[in-house]
Amino acid sequence: MLACAASGGAAHASAPDVLTEFDADERAAIARHGPWPPPARPDPTNRASGRASAAALGRRLFFEPRLSGDGRVSCASCHDPARAFTDGVPRARGLDTLDRNTPTLIDVAGQRWYGWDGGSDSLWAASVRPILAPAEMGGSAEGVARLIAADHGLRTAYRRAFGPPGDDARVLADAGKALAAHLETLRSPRTPFDRFRDALAAGDGAAAARYPPAARRGLKLFIGEGRCAVCHAGPRFSNGEFHDVGIPFMPAPGRVDPGRHSGIRRVLSDPYNLLGRFNDEASVAATGVGDDVAKRDGIVDAASGGAVGVARAVATRTVTLQPRNWGEWKTPGLRGLARTAPYMHDGSRPTLRDVIRHYSELDLDRLHADGEALLRPLRLTPAQVDDLLAFLATLDPPVATLDAPAVPRGARR
Repeated sequence: MLACAASGGAAHASAPDVLTEFDADERAAIARHGPWPPPARPDPTNRASGRASAAALGRRLFFEPRLSGDGRVSCASCHDPARAFTDGVPRARGLDTLDRNTPTLIDVAGQRWYGWDGGSDSLWAASVRPILAPAEMGGSAEGVARLIAADHGLRTAYRRAFGPPGDDARVLADAGKALAAHLETLRSPRTPFDRFRDALAAGDGAAAARYPPAARRGLKLFIGEGRCAVCHAGPRFSNGEFHDVGIPFMPAPGRVDPGRHSGIRRVLSDPYNLLGRFNDEASVAATGVGDDVAKRDGIVDAASGGAVGVARAVATRTVTLQPRNWGEWKTPGLRGLARTAPYMHDGSRPTLRDVIRHYSELDLDRLHADGEALLRPLRLTPAQVDDLLAFLATLDPPVATLDAPAVPRGARR
């Protein structure tokens, strides 16, 4: 249904008519969802960010089950490239079944908080976390350091990216940074929406008219009456913030998942957070890694981004735990979402139609007393649901552009 909605039918309106379907405020709102792709910027907290050698090591580690405690589970076990780096099941299955859905890793770079609960404050810390989590990979710093020291290929790749190894905790942090350098390369391509957005901004009525009429109606609802764009904002279609959207936070009888409330507690206690000794935020020259390594890999000097890194650390230091954080979850991006079902933090909504129905029939009693004032039941008609689905389908790139990469030589999946 989604594929048909995205591609089906010639536009019924003439080129000039399409340009006048949206008023000035609507055109400005649409423009704020681009341009795409955004420029790649290195992470100033990660000295490996942007380095080809580190990304190559990280890609190999991504498929490496020996990072796990029992040697069976790799990052790719849950984040399957053939499934848009998800797993297709409601709740992730590592060494045990978790309470949360596996999010995609496409476009994961450049976020402020990571995880459904924001329990990590950098992509590299978020890459370390599942390695150590008992229910996910159940590994250890000692185990990772021992693996890299014992495996000739990994040992050589590590030294190429980072130089001589430090203590076990440092090696694990470096492994997370290599994984992050790889994940930064997972960028979604342009979509039919991007072409329409750019055509509208340029006043190109002929190009804009190729965007399906149902998608245009759905987009108008998305940025207008539906107020979807308040949270699903910007080029990634996410404001990166946390909200209570009325999904129960009891994954099973007698068990509670507090969401952002637990995420704040976790990020503040994480030895790999940006307040700790592994933050490389100042500059490449101050990291202890030779300039020859950085220059050889063509890394962009992170010195100009040092202030950004400092600001990120300050945000971690000053984040405060509040009662309203209970049951809040991070707003996911919407690009490529047709391939990442099921949906919501707990995987409780099998299809996008079910997600839209949730917001259309929202139970306000499930929200906190101080509530999300921006949320209200949309009471959409069946035709409006179809239009929203038609718009969301245009946020997906052609399937051929998302073919899974081959497992790198020497890695085991």
